[in-house]
Amino acid sequence: MKLDEIPPWRLFRVSEAMELLSMSRSVIYEQLRSGRLRSVHQGRARLIPASAIAAYVQLLTDETGNRYERTA
Repeated sequence: MKLDEIPPWRLFRVSEAMELLSMSRSVIYEQLRSGRLRSVHQGRARLIPASAIAAYVQLLTDETGNRYERTA
């Protein structure tokens, strides 16, 4: 599944976000606690909006781009 094919209103469980981002459960929860990745609660379930995943990927891309621009 590609991020650009996902409707922005789609909600993902943490396990699905782990697969999409190729990250472990502990890293996902660390990013959620730090506020770098947003989530919502529906009852007891923590769900991550597709728009939050896209924003997180953009954040990582921007940070990486900025790091390389400074050293170049």
